[in-house]
Amino acid sequence: MAQVTPLARVLVVDDDEAVRSFVARALHEAGYEVVSASSSREGLRLIGARPRFDVFVLDVMMPGMMGDELGRVLRARDPDAKILYFTGFAERLFGDSASLDTNEAVLDKPVTMIRLCEAVSLLLFGHTRGGSAAHDDNDSVFGTPQRRESLH
Repeated sequence: MAQVTPLARVLVVDDDEAVRSFVARALHEAGYEVVSASSSREGLRLIGARPRFDVFVLDVMMPGMMGDELGRVLRARDPDAKILYFTGFAERLFGDSASLDTNEAVLDKPVTMIRLCEAVSLLLFGHTRGGSAAHDDNDSVFGTPQRRESLH
């Protein structure tokens, strides 16, 4: 059997095990190589120990270092880092500003597997690859999304 090359390497950082598993499963089924971390600290350790990640999916509200803080650390290391903030607290991410940096997007929870995969695809490739037959809008653990994004 031929080995399939993943579309991209994704680091998912979320302190909620159920959400982390949902995101990792959805992206893995869509053809991405997924590595997961339960905290920003663990995420930073994995970034230092693994080959380059193509995109980061970060929860915003986490104990210790918040996702937007982790995003700033990632941006300092690589100004072109592609970051998808995945959160139920978008208003806390934006604070007084409603803008994101280039190659950043935010996807509000709740979300379907298809919408999550579309958001990652848009961030990585500038277009959606379309939904997999394995993903159906009705199979969502987290409902339907509302998206705010800046994809330059």
